[in-house]
Amino acid sequence: MNGSKPQKVYFYGTCLVDLFFPDAGMAGIQLLREAGVEVVFPEGQTCCGQPAFNCGYWEEAREVARTQVALFPQDLPVILPSGSCAGMMKVHYPELFHGQPDEAKVRAFSARVYELTQFLVDVLDVKLKDLGEPVKVTWHSSCHAVRDLGLKGEPQALIGQLAQVELAPLTREHECCGFGGTFSVRQPEISAAMSCDKAADAEATGASVVLSTDGGCLLNVNGTLEAKNSKLKVQHVAEFLWERTRAR
Repeated sequence: MNGSKPQKVYFYGTCLVDLFFPDAGMAGIQLLREAGVEVVFPEGQTCCGQPAFNCGYWEEAREVARTQVALFPQDLPVILPSGSCAGMMKVHYPELFHGQPDEAKVRAFSARVYELTQFLVDVLDVKLKDLGEPVKVTWHSSCHAVRDLGLKGEPQALIGQLAQVELAPLTREHECCGFGGTFSVRQPEISAAMSCDKAADAEATGASVVLSTDGGCLLNVNGTLEAKNSKLKVQHVAEFLWERTRAR
């Protein structure tokens, strides 16, 4: 980045955002635009290939990955509203393509990948002004965002800029919610128990909203909360930040 803020970026929406959290995707784009950045959204985006990769179908995962890489040919940052998909593209694509003829091309692509909040804080240094009513929220840290990407409080730093928002920490913040991509399908009983622990922890904070950077985590925890008829809601952090800072 040479210390300068980019004028243009790519946005990779992810399949979960496309199917379940489209408002979060649009909010992520709006946050980038508000920071003065032009956003390019290539058509033809699909899955990042993580499910196939996790299940050991590496050749199939490479086929999916090659299709995605080809959509972002310019030397621009690629921004994702998902720690999980960003982790796959930034950390595991190089592993997936090790020894392949196109390894260098894929590594160059992976070096341009950023999770949204990471980019907003570490590259754009955005400053937010809170325009919302007082509210208490809690934060669930995505395993992939923390362990793969090394997020060090960037989402919390953005939330902390909002004067009317109280952030109540989870006691078991860094425990997995049980989604884990295909883990929740292959180990549903264990996944459900983990999600119940996470939901109970969130409810104990007294917050009204659970925020996260990952759609998979939100889907898993929300399913548990709905089964309990809990009043606690889930929301992607991008959508929350945009709602709090845009003029109504």
